[in-house]
Amino acid sequence: MAERRQAEPTETTIASHDWDGRDIDGETFERVLFVDVDFTEMRNTGGTFTECTFRGCRFNVSEHTESAFLNCTFVRCNLFDARFEGCKLVGSVFDGCAFDLLKVRGGDWSFTGFPGAKLSGASFEGVRLREADLTGATCERTTFHKADLSGASLHGANFRKADLRGSDLNPEHLLTMDLKGAVIDLAQAVVVASALGLDVQV
Repeated sequence: MAERRQAEPTETTIASHDWDGRDIDGETFERVLFVDVDFTEMRNTGGTFTECTFRGCRFNVSEHTESAFLNCTFVRCNLFDARFEGCKLVGSVFDGCAFDLLKVRGGDWSFTGFPGAKLSGASFEGVRLREADLTGATCERTTFHKADLSGASLHGANFRKADLRGSDLNPEHLLTMDLKGAVIDLAQAVVVASALGLDVQV
């Protein structure tokens, strides 16, 4: 398992606030601890959160566009039906979070940490997930369409019935993943066959 990054020290705290439906347009937050804050249906366009920690926060049905969460830590947060489009979450870590119906489109989520996360039913399309930590994650029926998973930690991950078409996967990790029923394309099938030591001839 990849080593977990420790949460960065915070300097200010925002606790138990109701930001339901709030619009964030280009606002910047740095080293803020958010505790039990309700971000439900928040509209975040171009907002930047740097080295912030979110504990017990609700991001349900929130929308984030071209925004950034850099080296942030999410603890026991709910991201039900949250949408991220063209966002950057490089280095952020998720611990004990709920991701039901999460939708991510485009953007850079490299070096993110999802160890042991339950991502079933979430969708990642055209997302850069280089060297992300998905060790032991449950990704059953999760969509990873044209996602860059090169260098990702996938040991013990469950990808049963996941849609992996067009995604970049490390051949050496394919034998450690549970891929039963997963959907892949022809090019990926060749990679899987090669990882099994088969001689693919056309």
